Amino acid sequence: MTQPSLSYLNTLPKFFWHFIKEQWPIFLAMQIFFCGWAIDHTIFPYILSLLIDALVNHQGDRSTIWSSVATPLWAGAILWCILEVSYRLAGYSYARFMPKMEASVRMSMFDYVQRHSYTYFNTKFAGGLANKISDMPNSMARVIQLVCMIFVPVTLALIISSTLFFHLHPSFALILMGWIVVHLGICLLFAKRCSFNSNIHAESRSHLAGKIVDSFTNNLNVRLFSRYNFEKSSLNVAQQDERRKHVLSLKYVERMKIWLSIAAFIGPFAGMTLYIIYNWQIGFLSTGEAVFVFNSCWNVTMMAWIAGLEIPDFFKEVGVSNQALTIVRDAHDIVDDLKAPELKVSRGEIAFENVDFHYIPKHSLFRNKNILIDAGSKVGLVGFSGSGKTTFVHLILRYFDVEAGRILIDGQDIAVVSQNSLRESIAMIPQDASLFHRTLMENIRYGRLDATDEEVIEAARQASCHEFIDKLPEKYNTMAGERGIKLSGGQRQRIAIARAILKNAPILILDEATSALDSVTESHIQTCLEQLILGRTTIVIAHRLSTLSGMDRILVFDEGEIIEDGSHQELLDAQGHYAMMWNMQAGGFLPEDGLE
Repeated sequence: MTQPSLSYLNTLPKFFWHFIKEQWPIFLAMQIFFCGWAIDHTIFPYILSLLIDALVNHQGDRSTIWSSVATPLWAGAILWCILEVSYRLAGYSYARFMPKMEASVRMSMFDYVQRHSYTYFNTKFAGGLANKISDMPNSMARVIQLVCMIFVPVTLALIISSTLFFHLHPSFALILMGWIVVHLGICLLFAKRCSFNSNIHAESRSHLAGKIVDSFTNNLNVRLFSRYNFEKSSLNVAQQDERRKHVLSLKYVERMKIWLSIAAFIGPFAGMTLYIIYNWQIGFLSTGEAVFVFNSCWNVTMMAWIAGLEIPDFFKEVGVSNQALTIVRDAHDIVDDLKAPELKVSRGEIAFENVDFHYIPKHSLFRNKNILIDAGSKVGLVGFSGSGKTTFVHLILRYFDVEAGRILIDGQDIAVVSQNSLRESIAMIPQDASLFHRTLMENIRYGRLDATDEEVIEAARQASCHEFIDKLPEKYNTMAGERGIKLSGGQRQRIAIARAILKNAPILILDEATSALDSVTESHIQTCLEQLILGRTTIVIAHRLSTLSGMDRILVFDEGEIIEDGSHQELLDAQGHYAMMWNMQAGGFLPEDGLE
């Protein structure tokens, strides 16, 4: 796996162009066809002026008028047909381009975020991330829509009108261009602040979405502690912050509209209208030309006014896009080399060589750690909470990179092999199994995607979960619910075990894998696990020390150090830390914090 190229698209222009160029011929055609709006509002008034002058200047019998108006009528009819075709082709191009672009953006961002580290997801709201992934394609589509359908056609209309006005008389073009400069200047003057306010509002909205998802995800705790009003009150704080920033953003937009209105009144309405009447009065303009200038000027003013009204929305969507882009600007902190080889595990030997690691600066958890886990051996990890057991396992999975030293599997440094191949070689059964809101068949098959239904069912039998699944109304097609909420803790754990059995990896990690099971089921599972670990390098984290009595070795952790190493009986005979913990067990379990 290589680092996705998306990580280099850290500015909106780069990001937008990356996805536009995937379909640039369709995009270009769409833009050309949308420019029909500009021609519609500028050339038609000119044809109308020719028609009016033909009518006004006709001196003969009115029955002969058709020869005088034939040319403008034919020109208008042809232009009408061309514009209708252009509008339809514009819509067709849009339908081809936009959904594909949105899908590409959404999937690319999802893939990029998925590859962030374990730490990244522990420090972010899942709802906030999902909201940004949803926001980006929607806002990007809106930005492109405004540019292609409004801003570019309006610009073209201004150019065409100014050119025609200049041909008629430079003064008309100067009045129009002067108003354009003022109109654009006001928009640009307010642009930066509008974008800033929109960005702030978008961030607040993502935070609010994250709070809502967090509350829904922990709905069980809300119910258990009857904290409905507290959650509502807590959410209301975030809601008020979002509302305040939204109001601020909208108010600033209204200030911009006031100045645009003043400029439009002084320029096109008062200035140009009075000047047209004056020039017609002195005979400089014909009736048709006066209608043309007046009509064209107001068409362009209307188009520019629409564009001006859309500019706040444009800045808003740019702000939302910019805020959503933050998840792309967050570089991956654990990255494979571009030519990272695949890990090849033939034996399963794991070696720590002079490993240093810490979570908090200047507080090392592991210091110059050296340990060798023989291939095919069964190793137990014990120690009070915070002693380093889980971190030891996470480093093997490369959830974090070590600060010094290296970790080897069959002599291969896990920091230089691909992360996918590393984790494909390790099956882990966690203490708190989390399932997807998918069918039980899909959840078990997640261990090996190409497994047949028969192989999935066999894995379920070995994990002692086929019996309860077979009793469900929809059997293996039963939905597990979000995070597996429809199942009991023990049932979720057995599904996780079946998933690991199906994966059939050479290295197996058990993190209190049977702690959620009743004693009868645990006895069945232990028998299954005894078969599963045969021939595999197995690491077992346990608080119930009796489950480690059959291990080849037990590593005793204390504040990041391995202070004892030996078999169960050897450690008891040594009368050290392990023997003390053994004697402290209550109900078979090790206390969380040790001695006070």
